[in-house]
Order: sequence, then C-alpha cells, then structure tokens
Amino acid sequence: MNRLAHETSPYLLQHADNPVDWWPWSTEAFDEARKRGVPVLLSVGYSSCHWCHVMAHESFEDKATADYLNAHFVNVKVDREERPDVDAVYMEAVQAATGQGGWPMTVFLTPDAEPFYFGTYFPPAPRHGMPSFRQVLEGVHQAWTERHDEVAEVAGKIVRDLSAREISYDAVDAPGEQELAQALLGLTREYDPQRGGFGGAPKFPPSMVIEFLLRHHARTGSEGALQMAQDTCERMGRGGIYDQLGGGFARYSVDRDWTVPHFEKMLYDNALLCRVYAHLWRATGSELARRVALETADFMVRELRTAEGGFASALDADSDDGAGRHVEGAYYVWTPQQLREVLGEDDAELAAQYFGVTEEGTFEEGSSVLQLPQSEGVFDAGRIDGIRQRLFDARARRPAPGRDDKIVAAWNGLAIAALAETGAYFDRPDLVDAALGAADLLVRLHLDDHARLARTSKDGRAGAHTGVLEDYADVAEGFLALASVTGEGVWLDFAGILLDHVLARFVDPETGSLYDTADDAEQLIRRPQDPTDNATPSGWTASTGALLSYAAHTGSEAHRAAAEKALGVVKALGPRVPRFIGWGLAVAEARLDGPREVAVVGASADDAAARTLHRTALLGTAPGAVVAYGTPDSDEFPLLADRPLRDGTPTAYVCRNFTCDAPTTDPDRLRAALHG
Repeated sequence: MNRLAHETSPYLLQHADNPVDWWPWSTEAFDEARKRGVPVLLSVGYSSCHWCHVMAHESFEDKATADYLNAHFVNVKVDREERPDVDAVYMEAVQAATGQGGWPMTVFLTPDAEPFYFGTYFPPAPRHGMPSFRQVLEGVHQAWTERHDEVAEVAGKIVRDLSAREISYDAVDAPGEQELAQALLGLTREYDPQRGGFGGAPKFPPSMVIEFLLRHHARTGSEGALQMAQDTCERMGRGGIYDQLGGGFARYSVDRDWTVPHFEKMLYDNALLCRVYAHLWRATGSELARRVALETADFMVRELRTAEGGFASALDADSDDGAGRHVEGAYYVWTPQQLREVLGEDDAELAAQYFGVTEEGTFEEGSSVLQLPQSEGVFDAGRIDGIRQRLFDARARRPAPGRDDKIVAAWNGLAIAALAETGAYFDRPDLVDAALGAADLLVRLHLDDHARLARTSKDGRAGAHTGVLEDYADVAEGFLALASVTGEGVWLDFAGILLDHVLARFVDPETGSLYDTADDAEQLIRRPQDPTDNATPSGWTASTGALLSYAAHTGSEAHRAAAEKALGVVKALGPRVPRFIGWGLAVAEARLDGPREVAVVGASADDAAARTLHRTALLGTAPGAVVAYGTPDSDEFPLLADRPLRDGTPTAYVCRNFTCDAPTTDPDRLRAALHG
C-alpha cells in the first residue's frame, strides 16, 4: 500500500493499492520533491468519475507506468470533493492554458506548487490526436532535466497571470428590475423550446436557473418564465436523465433530448432538483412535480443516507454487467429480452411501450434507458405501478453501483433544505426527520469547539480539511430551512454562528467580495474566488442567500448590508451570463420582494389551526420568504416578539421593508398575501 491507505476519502482509498507511490496533498509531498529535485504530478478526480476510473485502470494500475512515475516524479492524488480549493486553483490554470477542463485533471508542478504543464485524461497509447500518458511523462521529464530554467520561467509566468485574474466589476449595488429583466431575456435566447433546458449537448439540469424563473414568475407574473421552468422540469422528469424506477437524477444528459444520461448520481444534483420540483409543485400543483420531488427525496433517504445519519456524496456511473465487466449504466438499462424475463410477454410489451424500450435500443448494445416518451396512449395506472415495482425489485438484484460514503458538509446542507421543505409540503414527517438527522450529524461531528466546519467526514470520523465558503453557506441555508419548517430556533442560532464566520473570515472588508477559502486557510498559489454557479450554487451566491434570509429573521443590518454588497457581482454578470449565476439571480429576486417576514403564533405547537397557518406560510411563493413559528411567549425567533394571538386565535403576521400587513387568522388571506 502507498500513503493513501489512512485517508478518509473513498476516492483516495480506491488508489491505495496502486503501484504508484501516491502522496496525499501535503507540505511533506512538496518537501520530498524539493529534496529529490523532481517535479510533482498532481492527479485530481473523484470517486464516481467514469474517466478517472478508466485512467486509473489503464495507467495507475500498470506496473511499468508506475515505475516510471515513481522514479521521476512525486505523485500527489487529490479528491476534488474533499479539496475544492486545490481543484479550483489548478482547474483555472488548466482552463486558461487549454481552453477546457474536466476530470481526471492532470497537472505537473514545480516543488513550489507552481503549474507548468496541463491536461485531463491521457490514454495509454496515442489516440484521436492525444499523446499517450507515457509520452507526456517522458516529455515532461525531459523538459524538467534539459530545460529547467525555461520550465521555471513558464511556471512563474502562469502564477503571475493567475494572480492578476482578480475579480473586478463596476457594480457596487444589488441588481434591480432592469438587470433581472435582461437576465430573463438572455435565458429566453438560450432556451431550447423543443426539448427544454438551455444550450446543446451535453445538457445539465439547470436547477438554480429554474429557481430564478419560479421566483421571477412569483414576483412579476411572467408567464414566459414559468413556462420555461415548467417545460424543462417536465422534459427532465420524463427523460432518461431521471431514474424512472427508483427516483433521482443522473449528473447530466449526453444528448439534447435528456435521453441518455451520464449515469453517476450526485447528492448535490438530487438535493437541488428535489427542492426545485417541490417549489414547482408549490407554484402550479403539477402532479408530475409532486411525484418527482417525493421520489427524489425517497431516493436520497433510501440509497444515500449513511449509518451516521448524513448523506453520501454519490453513486458511481459504472457497475458490473453480470458478465464480469465494469460498464457504465449497467445497473439502469434494459433490453426487451430482459423485460420479458422479469414481466412475461404481455406486461413486457406494455412496459416497452410505456418506457420507450426498443429492439434497437437508445443506449449501447441494444439496451435502452427507461424514459416516459410523449404518447397519446392511455395506460392502466395500477398495472403500470405493478410493472414498475417488479422491475425495481429485479434491478435491486443486479450488482449495485459503488457508493462514495464521504459526507460533504455543503451538499448535506442542500439535502437538509430539500428534505425539510419537501417533508413539510407533502406531510411527510419522515423526510423532516431525515433532515434533522443530517443536521444533527453536522453539528456533532463537523463543528469543532470554535464552530469551524470540517469539509468532510466518513464513518463517523471528521476529515482533516477545513470547510470552504460553500460549506458555511449551504449548511446555513439548510439550517434556516429547518428552522422555518420545525419552529426550532436553535437552527437559526446555528445558522447565525456559521454566517458570523463568513463575515469574519471570507469577506474582503474593502470590496465586500467573497473568497472561497478563509483568511486563515492554507495558502495556495492564489486564493480561489469564483462567484459563478455551476453544478452547485457558488459559495459567493449561496452566502448572499443565507445572509439575506438571516437578516430577514433577525433584523441584522450587518448581514443584509453584506448580502447586498455581494450581490453587486450578480448585477454585473446576470445580464451577460444568466445561465451561470442562477442562484445569484434567485437571491436578487428575494431581495426585490423584501424578502417577506412571516410570523405564525399559536397557543401551542400542536394547535391544529396554528399548524394550518404554518403550512400555508411555508407554501407561499413569495421569493425567499422566511417563516417563524411558535407561541407568543417564545424566545426562539426574533420575529415572534410582540406577536400576540388575536382574540385567542392563532395568528399570522406578514411584514416586508419595515411595513406590516394587518394580522390575520384566515389561511386564505395569508395565502393571498404570500403569492407574489
């Protein structure tokens, strides 16, 4: 075994038996490179990455390749999910140098951690214009030994160029009506009206953009915004990117039609999309949205929840196909013959028609990804439910994809928010309990004595790496949602503690911009800073949302001012690249709407009329509204102060922008006050 055997990351542990003498990212690794006078090979990936597995099998498990690596390099392996700061810094260098990026990421560094040569996947033999990995290694070794001064000069220039790429923008205030209207227009231009979604293949679920569209519709009544959100959700929910048997979404679709997914299932995608579909149901009453939200929540609890109560990072794309081959999608796809073996002739024929399974196949080797193609047919719902259950049970007997059991704080924060709200909307207390279990784990295991977050844990042991901005922001977001749903003010308190860290350690006091790492974190070749939303909300935009909600709950001017200052980047980027600042735009919608502050008081938490008002408040579509629930004498929430019952009856109070509506005991009046 190499030096990865005692790491907590499942991805690093997958490489512990490689003949490559791997080091984890550490000062000791770079000291070793300096002592030996050799460069560092930095290899970055994650456990559910298909091409990471391919390169590992082809190159890192190959004895001859490993011998060459060990002789001429110090080899460092990084899990990008465990060290997003390291990943971000060197991915920026890869993209700047090559115009593209991805994983596995392969970077060659000096012993001072300065990059000088970049790539992603390299094959074992030259292919499609790519050099072989061995050719790359030999070329880098030759350059290092024969043109060392030139390599050092290149590395220094790259670091200087990266250091000069500081974020600058003219906007000093938050976006207003004009910028949000321009962002909507930009999204309309990129929208695919035939298939839903934005842009071409590959297509990623635009969860944060849909949140913006739903909030924009709620605030302005824009039917175009709602239509884009609704149609995209329907296409995804009926497509192969959605698991029609077990619920949950794959990472992305390789085609424009949402038919063939890249089969890995990530916690963050499913948390974000569960919440999106729940919010779509809240806005429209769509039965498809209700079904997908609940099935996705059930998938997360059933297949991603760990013994400690948190949620695992991902399920692998690959699994055993039953013939000893490790194949992408093997767990999920079906042939007509496989349907017949499970269902018999008649039900197999119906299933093929209903799920779009053909003799030619929609995937590889005649297999099909299950989807719900648009059709005119009328189907017996009971019979379809029976078929779905039998297929699900049969699939469960197949070799399952591997699971990355690593708990990532940020992604668990997203899951807590989604499960808490979905449970509240659909009267599923078990889902709220699952959210509470994950929140409890984060408090017990991830928070230290100084309330600093650990980025990851595994098997009940906290990882060594400190949380980054998205961890503090997304966990605060989850705690704020939990506070609104449960009426337990302790979650508001914990959110405040985390956001105090954001203000003290991540905000530039001069500009109000945010960094992805704390001011006391490990110093890399540059301090990463990225406001754009990609697979998840950026730490920057997630922080603005949590800060704004916390300010609405508490009246804290410091938190609101920080949120509004940080939203300046959304004013700059929203009209130009709205697809990549979706959560920032959603937060801007909440700010324009207030956000509204709702206090619901009842004689007791068990009062049926109070619970009805509370649920009505949670179902309001007003962007970013915050809800406090309790008794008039409660000190759990600042919003409950001086909120008496009206004539002894449970009462709701709605305020925004320092102005309050008349208190009401009528759920219908409350509903009207919170729907845009």
